[in-house]
Amino acid sequence: MKNLKISTATIWISSLILGLLSSVPMIAEPVFRAPEAAANAALTASFAVAMWYFNLYLIARKANSPKRQSISYRELMSSLVFGLVLMLALAWIQQLILSHIPFGPTMLMVEVRGILINLVFFMFLRLLQQNYVNQHVNMELERTKSDNLSAQYELLKQQVNPHFLFNSLNTLKAMVEDGEKEAVDFILKLSNFYRFTLESRKLDLIHVQEEMEILNAYLYLQQARFAGGFTFTGTLEPKTLQTLIPPFTLQLLVENCIKHNVVSLDKPLKIRLFEENGCIVLENDLRPKTGEPSTGVGLKNIDLRYEHLLGRHIDVVREENVFQVKLPLIYEHHHH
Repeated sequence: MKNLKISTATIWISSLILGLLSSVPMIAEPVFRAPEAAANAALTASFAVAMWYFNLYLIARKANSPKRQSISYRELMSSLVFGLVLMLALAWIQQLILSHIPFGPTMLMVEVRGILINLVFFMFLRLLQQNYVNQHVNMELERTKSDNLSAQYELLKQQVNPHFLFNSLNTLKAMVEDGEKEAVDFILKLSNFYRFTLESRKLDLIHVQEEMEILNAYLYLQQARFAGGFTFTGTLEPKTLQTLIPPFTLQLLVENCIKHNVVSLDKPLKIRLFEENGCIVLENDLRPKTGEPSTGVGLKNIDLRYEHLLGRHIDVVREENVFQVKLPLIYEHHHH
């Protein structure tokens, strides 16, 4: 890889250490010959430096090869042959300097040493290269995954509340036609609701207190539409109001309650909001409308947002007469 590099200091220091280590056995000989030890260390260090750069050259030569993660036996043979020839040349130079040393045994010893050093360098660089490739592949996968999740999340945020404006305008039209005085208040609440929409749409999380402002504006508009067909009770503690929540989560849940259940003046639909066991719970009477099966898109939307932001899922509890959605509390402090 063109970006896979070994520092010059690492190459030279490791080569010098190898040279010194190769001369250590000579200290144990009956007669220690400093010139021979120095020549032996220089030979080994020079060979190590040359093989470092040669193996790095082999890697860089095919940096963009699609088979870069597998070991090339052709490259291995090239490295071994080059190492044998180089070590033979260095041993011959040593023989010229120290002619009293028998060439045959010396050549055999340094060639075996060269093969071992070369194999270590070759395998080390290939393992380092494979780790480098794997890291970059994983980084690309994570980046692609993050980009996809971000795109999906932006799409999810755009899906919130698609029909509310149409229904609200129909309600406003009816109020204006009947000459109701509350029409002005309705327009103000509708304006506030869409102001909240513009302010919060680009945010991933807002405080529950802000979400309640959105919800209260929405409830006012729906009460004007259904005229007492449902009741809402919220009993969240002040500390819970300071936790975080994806924008329009509660509004969407209340919208689902009204959309999928019978709203009646004779028997108003009861909707309750409270905290229980570390969750915000929205509960409603289960009185499903006939002929309008729920697609579950709204709940799936909320669940995907919690999974994206928190790595957790919401809980949906459906009993005989009660339907509950439990939202995990999201605290602003890092230790939560």
